[in-house]
Amino acid sequence: MKCNNESANLKNCNCSCSGCNKKGICCECLSYHRSKKELPACYFPSNIEKTYDRSIKKFIEINS
Repeated sequence: MKCNNESANLKNCNCSCSGCNKKGICCECLSYHRSKKELPACYFPSNIEKTYDRSIKKFIEINS
């Protein structure tokens, strides 16, 4: 799968994981987190994202 607009995607990416090689490559990021039964950083506000709890449970908790 090829993702477009990596530089544009980076402008909106709130991922705080400095070593992530998937930043700006949304299709790879989504695929990676989906395989771990998680959601990517962009589904969370920055203060929650920084906890690295990207579980579906956490997403539901903050959006209920």
